[in-house]
Amino acid sequence: MSTETFEFQVEARQLLQMVIHSIYSNKDVFLRELVSNASDALDKLRLEALRDDSLGADVSDLHIDIEADQEARTLTVRDNGIGMSYDEVIQLIGTIANSGTAKFVRELKGAKDTAAAEGLIGQFGVGFYASFMVADEVVLLTRRAGESEGTRWSSSGEATYTLETVADAPQGTSVTLHLRPVDTEDQLHDYTSPWKIREIVKRYSDFITWPVRMTTPTTAMTEDGDGDGEAAGEPETLNSMKALWARSRDEVSESEYHELYKHISHDWTDPLETVRLQAEGTFEYQALLFLPAHAPHDLFTQGYKRGIQLYVKRVFVMDDCEALMPPYLRFVKGVVDAQDLSLNVSREILQQDRQIELMRRRLAKKVLSTVKDLMTGSPERYATFWREFGRVLKEGLLSDFENRDAILAVSSFASTHDQDEPTTLKQYVERMKDGQEHIYYLTGESRQTVENSPHMEAFKAKGIEVLLLTDPIDELWVDAVPGFEGKQLRSVAKGELALGDEAEKEDGAEREKRQEEYAALLTWMTERLGEDVKEVRLSSRLTVSPACIVSDAHEMSPALENMYRAMGQDVPRSKRILELNPGHPLVGGLNRAHTERADDQSLAETAELLYGMALLAEGGQLDEPARFIKLMADRLERAL
Repeated sequence: MSTETFEFQVEARQLLQMVIHSIYSNKDVFLRELVSNASDALDKLRLEALRDDSLGADVSDLHIDIEADQEARTLTVRDNGIGMSYDEVIQLIGTIANSGTAKFVRELKGAKDTAAAEGLIGQFGVGFYASFMVADEVVLLTRRAGESEGTRWSSSGEATYTLETVADAPQGTSVTLHLRPVDTEDQLHDYTSPWKIREIVKRYSDFITWPVRMTTPTTAMTEDGDGDGEAAGEPETLNSMKALWARSRDEVSESEYHELYKHISHDWTDPLETVRLQAEGTFEYQALLFLPAHAPHDLFTQGYKRGIQLYVKRVFVMDDCEALMPPYLRFVKGVVDAQDLSLNVSREILQQDRQIELMRRRLAKKVLSTVKDLMTGSPERYATFWREFGRVLKEGLLSDFENRDAILAVSSFASTHDQDEPTTLKQYVERMKDGQEHIYYLTGESRQTVENSPHMEAFKAKGIEVLLLTDPIDELWVDAVPGFEGKQLRSVAKGELALGDEAEKEDGAEREKRQEEYAALLTWMTERLGEDVKEVRLSSRLTVSPACIVSDAHEMSPALENMYRAMGQDVPRSKRILELNPGHPLVGGLNRAHTERADDQSLAETAELLYGMALLAEGGQLDEPARFIKLMADRLERAL
């Protein structure tokens, strides 16, 4: 058979070099990753054999073998699982098929310490490459179940790898590591040593549901009992194969839970929180869930694999079971073991299964209650959770009406109350001023943009707290959520506002007088700017700026309109309202000039500039930037 040589994808090559040059503090984990991959392959074969009677695969003794040769300094991890085809080897090993690869590599290069690097590598999940931490060469031999030919892959971890089609490969995959020489003073890292292999498997992979075996040499006794006979192999099972979720809490250590999480998530760091759930009664199931400590880099990409591993009576049925967890909790990892489901249940059946729906609802409530417990019992860990997953959790405010109040209760938001610490809605309500009826918020691209918005001026002057919402999802959920604990959510950029108690509100007679004073100007400007605005009115929210643009109470914000257009939806352009600050000298001067000169060109240009400044102040875009700049330059020139 001919051998072909291929080059690694650029990002894969860069990542390999980082791995080879030891970005990890604990090299033992390479074996954990290989055993974990082998276990996944056995799970997949077991599942495929259930669904496809014609597969013809032997599933009578599914297991993982570890074989060490101390003289040749090789270590082989072998499984008789699903295996890989020629094309799958190229796709899964020669290439890192992910749109975020380049960004990930940049972040990895910029990691300031080992812990940060390990955290990033864990988010990306490239466990096979860990072999090159301890090996000069790695050889993989694999044959996919149901196929007649196998594939041999080999590489020294440099720029290339070789592929060869072979006819005599056994079903499954074997990975042989040609280990680097071990330091004579560092026997603790001799990965051909049986005791070292036992230690690693026991520590990291004891819960694997398939037997992990190692053949250890023994000496056969001669007839006279002198022990000089030929060496014989004795298979030894290294793991207990006990499902952690089926054992009582006092039988399982925290580190064992963490290793299970790393196995199912391919994360290299410990989870933030472990969640256990046992349901008894007419429908019994056990769940062991984990909240990760950081968000995976591809959490918001379309191809992100989400869901929980589903078992039926300890038998693996499905990976990434999306039906068990709503999309806004897609970051949750874990295992659910049900007692009364069919082993060959399909994804389509699961979507309609009433028992699955009941589990999904119960699991979601349990996760949210766990987050609430973190909020009250461990503020630092809650802050980590919200920083990593708050943005995706808020998606549930749009999709999970049943748990909307629970989601709101565990949500935090930036606020004018504190520059550094976010606030909960409960804390906001407790701080509300006497007579304040609404929870006020403003959406925008960044905190700086929102805080400097003209819409905030009256709120700052009166010391009224405003939530600063800068995630794209905030534009959507604020219109869908009516309120919290009887308090309505209200945008400071929409509708007319009357702030403060009755004593602070402007006298009705004074307001009427001012309205009459500016009536002609407001009517004239509404006509002049009619293509852009539907009304010009006096403002109660401005104290410093001359003008601002607001929407009616139930209209879409401009950012939301742009979001829908970016998604390909046809959203008609809506006219908004221009509000003027009658206390500003520019507005007062414009009113006096209009009374004296009515409708000359200079006044029309001033009105246009006033609208343009208000649009730019809220981060909007001008229809004709060049015209605006020319008008401004001409006006500045005349002022000199």
